[in-house]
Amino acid sequence: MAKLNNDYVYLVGFWGVINILQLFNPQAVSIMGWLHEVRFTMLNWLLIAPLAFILLDTRKDLNNFLKLIIILSVISTIYGMKQLFLGVSAGEQAWLESGPKFTHVLFGQLRVFSFYTDAGQFGASQAHIGLIALILAFGPFKRWKKICLFICAGILLYGMLISGTRGALFALVSGGAAAIFLSKKFKIFIIGSLALLCFIAFLKYTTIGQGSYQIRRLRTALNPEDASLNVRFENQQKLRTILADLPFGGGVGVSGSNGTLYNPDKILSTIPPDSYWVKVWVMYGITGMTIWFIINMYLIGKCCGIVWRIRDDSLRVKLIALTSGSIGIFICSYGNEVINGFPSSVIVYLSWGLVIYSQKYIDDKQESAGTDSAEKNSSAVVTSTY
Repeated sequence: MAKLNNDYVYLVGFWGVINILQLFNPQAVSIMGWLHEVRFTMLNWLLIAPLAFILLDTRKDLNNFLKLIIILSVISTIYGMKQLFLGVSAGEQAWLESGPKFTHVLFGQLRVFSFYTDAGQFGASQAHIGLIALILAFGPFKRWKKICLFICAGILLYGMLISGTRGALFALVSGGAAAIFLSKKFKIFIIGSLALLCFIAFLKYTTIGQGSYQIRRLRTALNPEDASLNVRFENQQKLRTILADLPFGGGVGVSGSNGTLYNPDKILSTIPPDSYWVKVWVMYGITGMTIWFIINMYLIGKCCGIVWRIRDDSLRVKLIALTSGSIGIFICSYGNEVINGFPSSVIVYLSWGLVIYSQKYIDDKQESAGTDSAEKNSSAVVTSTY
């Protein structure tokens, strides 16, 4: 159990305690609502975080983890392309007709969702893993590996595009900016920053590709006058008024789909949060929101600090990819509820654990090198004695 003796596990355990205390929230929300919601807001994190220290504790495990998430994500994009060009299955059509068609078929265009719960989760995940593959493609690896990674990155970013998920753009941009900063290379910093600025300018100030529905929709993410964006701001203003007297929020399960289903009598359940950050604020209040935000920022900061100090180039680029990807998903969650959805939650929570535990790889390598050196010195002493 010594592997679990670290601040990451303790912080997640502390978040678990806060969720249990929410059972005593004076707003008295439904126990069933709490139970269904806490699976995503706390239980997944509590169960997944320790796995990185228990099961993924070698460099080989880290490499296999990266291979697995990239390969599975590419497969999901290929299936998403099948949905777009060949149509959805009978089961998927039935799901769309049950309600999601309202948000997944816009102006006759399908927002691809592949194997995922919805297009928002699919798009954010593809941006996340696409960014990881792109960062790895610039790593110190064999040429054929770099080519494969570039191809995978292109496929995954296309998956992001056909999802019609505008918020995924911010996962890509914020994660990319983090990767450029963590690289600590002036040339990469300049070239990468210019590339990001050109990409944003392409969407914001040109009409190139306007004939494509996916590009047109992505451009609306940078439009401050977008109608849906203004509706979100109006909802947040309503919530701000209600939550002014609720420092501990309306209770876990009062917002989102579980709020609508299990707490229809609560006014907070009638206002869509349209953001995971906002949803945390609604359920836990400003107190819980502050704690949640500090925990996430501490873990991100710790990962950045670890990456900053590592000198092993091969390991460093892998940890930059994981850290930057998690930052992208965290930022993206302001616009969509993705950080606690599958598979983003699993990948992000394991990524933090892998980066934090990576120091053990370095210590083991140094210890091994020290042992080899000591053995050589001992052999030299024995030889000289004789």
